[in-house]
Amino acid sequence: MQRFSEFGKYCIVGLIGVFVNMGIYTLLVNAAHLHYLAGATVSFSAAATNNFVLNKYWTFGNPDGSGFTQAGRFLIVSLLSLLLNLLVLHLLVEDVRLGNIVAQMIAIGVVTVLNYLGNKKWSFRQTAA
Repeated sequence: MQRFSEFGKYCIVGLIGVFVNMGIYTLLVNAAHLHYLAGATVSFSAAATNNFVLNKYWTFGNPDGSGFTQAGRFLIVSLLSLLLNLLVLHLLVEDVRLGNIVAQMIAIGVVTVLNYLGNKKWSFRQTAA
C-alpha cells in the first residue's frame, strides 16, 4: 500500500471529521431544531475529539508525546479554529444568505489549513530526544 504523506493523512482524518461534524450538525439543526451556531459548536467539538485521536496516532505518529500537553495544545488550536468557523458560518448565513449546511461546509474548508499548521507546528511537534 502506498504510504500517505502527512498532509494526505491529515486530509483523510479531516474528511472523516467532516462526516462526523456534518452528521451531528445536520441532526442538531434539522431534527433537534438547535440554533445553527450552537449546532456548529457541538458538532465541531465531537469532530475535534475524533480528529485528535486519529491525528495523534496515525497522522503525526506521536503516541508517546505528552498526551495532556498535546491535548491542551490541540484544544487551543481547535478553539481558535472554532471561533473562525463560527465567524465564517455566521457571515455566510446572515450576510451572504447561504443555507446553513452549505455555509458550514465552506466554513470547515476555510479552517482546514489553520488547523493543520497549528497542529503540525505546535500540538504534535516532534521534539529532539
